[in-house]
Amino acid sequence: MAATGRGEKDDLFSRVSTSRVSQVIVDQIKVLIRDGSLTPGDRLPSERDLCQRFGVSRVTVREALRVLEATGLVTIKVGAHGGAFLTAPSTDRVGEGLADLLSMSVLTAGEVTEARKIVEIGALPLIVERATKDDIDALFKLVEEGQHAVDEGEYTVDISARFHIRLAECAHNTALTMLIQSFHGPLLMSLREAREQAPIMGKRGTGEHRELAEAIRNRDLAAAQRVMSEHIARTAQRVSHEVE
Repeated sequence: MAATGRGEKDDLFSRVSTSRVSQVIVDQIKVLIRDGSLTPGDRLPSERDLCQRFGVSRVTVREALRVLEATGLVTIKVGAHGGAFLTAPSTDRVGEGLADLLSMSVLTAGEVTEARKIVEIGALPLIVERATKDDIDALFKLVEEGQHAVDEGEYTVDISARFHIRLAECAHNTALTMLIQSFHGPLLMSLREAREQAPIMGKRGTGEHRELAEAIRNRDLAAAQRVMSEHIARTAQRVSHEVE
């Protein structure tokens, strides 16, 4: 349903009068998205129309639209059929947002690792049950890429993160994928401090990744839980010195 006409959506927007006008507009539109008044695919009114409805300048409206676009809630299209369209944020975008919030909070790498243990081990029953052949093939491909990086002395913590995020995707649960993406952001910042040790520790981590992939292929939940527990516990012990 488009929000471009003078119909039922004309009264959705109310005039604003604060020092941070553009943010108030952003917040208003977010509320309308949350309560279902605006949905992905809807086109917002034109800049001129929004200026009139909010009682603000075009510069302010454009600033608000830029914020919405940066957060993945709006996409701007040009041309005769262009405009500002509501979109559904991708898992990557939402995961990055959660990671930013965690990174700016007063957290230790140890706390994040404890949270990872709860979420990643807790996700294994779904992963073992739901992983498809394509999922399992993708895990083994990442394992081989990791092994190649170890052999070339180019292993990084980002390679480990890619494996864990792809592992989470095997559960086919969007919320889990977002959570695990967010946990890796702040944790990797600590792990990167020890990047010079990555080739050494990467060899062990890659071996454990292979064991995890094999356990999932074999639908062996107990083995997967054992390997993941050891994998994350080791990270918790060495988080300020070494990498997975």
